[in-house]
Amino acid sequence: MAGAGGKRIAKELNEATNPPLPGIQVTLGEDSDIHHWNVIIEGPPESPYAGGLFKLLLVLPTEYPFKPPKINFKTKIYHPNVSNDEHGSMCLGMLKGDQWKPSTKIVGVLEAALQLLSEPVPDDAVETGIAEVYKNNRNEFNKQAKEWTKRYAK
Repeated sequence: MAGAGGKRIAKELNEATNPPLPGIQVTLGEDSDIHHWNVIIEGPPESPYAGGLFKLLLVLPTEYPFKPPKINFKTKIYHPNVSNDEHGSMCLGMLKGDQWKPSTKIVGVLEAALQLLSEPVPDDAVETGIAEVYKNNRNEFNKQAKEWTKRYAK
C-alpha cells in the first residue's frame, strides 16, 4: 500500500466495513489487495431482487481517487443497467469519466449500486432490450428479474 491513495483506500475500506453498510458486505480478496474489493449486495426487500445475494467486484485503479473505480456484477442479473455478458459491467452515471469527482467516496458508489437495484435507470441502459421491458411491461420485467434472482443470486 503506497502513498496517499493507499491511505485513503484503507480509510474508505474501514468506513465501508465498520459498521457494515446496510445490505452491503465488503471484504478483500484472498491476497488482501486493497485495490480489489469483493462486495455482496442483498437484493432490496421491495425489489424483484429480494432474497438474492449479488456478488460484485470493485476495482480501484492506482490513480484513485482521480480515476473512478470499476464495479462489475459477478452474479448474473436481469437489469437494464448491468451488461448481460461475462463482464457484468454496471452503468452508473457517477462512475463515468466526465462525471467522476475525486471527492466521491466508495461508500457512496456502493450505496448507489444498491439503489440501482431498487430503481433501475432505463434511460441510461447497457441492456436496451431489458430497459424496454422495464419501461413497457413492468410485470414481465419483475417476473424475469425474480426468476434470474432465484437461479443465480444464491
